[in-house]
Amino acid sequence: MATEPHWDRTLAAEEITSRVASFPGELHDVTDARLVAEEFLLDLARVSAPSAPEHWDDILLVVTELAANAVQYAPGPFQLRLRRTFDGVHVVMHDTSTTEPSPRPFQPSRGGGGIGWHLIHTLCDQVSVVSDDRGKDIHVFLPW
Repeated sequence: MATEPHWDRTLAAEEITSRVASFPGELHDVTDARLVAEEFLLDLARVSAPSAPEHWDDILLVVTELAANAVQYAPGPFQLRLRRTFDGVHVVMHDTSTTEPSPRPFQPSRGGGGIGWHLIHTLCDQVSVVSDDRGKDIHVFLPW
């Protein structure tokens, strides 16, 4: 009796060390960026489960906020890079604006907004911005 070969379908850690996706900068790209991040986390969780369940949601929320800010405040395309680190996930959002983000007062009575940058700083272990004449990279590190 012949048997079919058994293939190991698990992903090696090397296969999911990073993910890069570029977007034209349209409103629906915020959702698309979140979906790319979710796919990365699904692959990552197959080989290394998060140390706490909320880390998954925190990463998706931060990616969503960064993408929304890129669409709202930077003209043109943006790029999302995700990379596994020894203790977490490094997210880089590149956009075409050279203006560094700054916190705004959160005033819900005036239509909302202003909470995203505060939220990013609260959820991330580290946040840094590197600008040049082509735009900026926002680097954030989150636990996994």
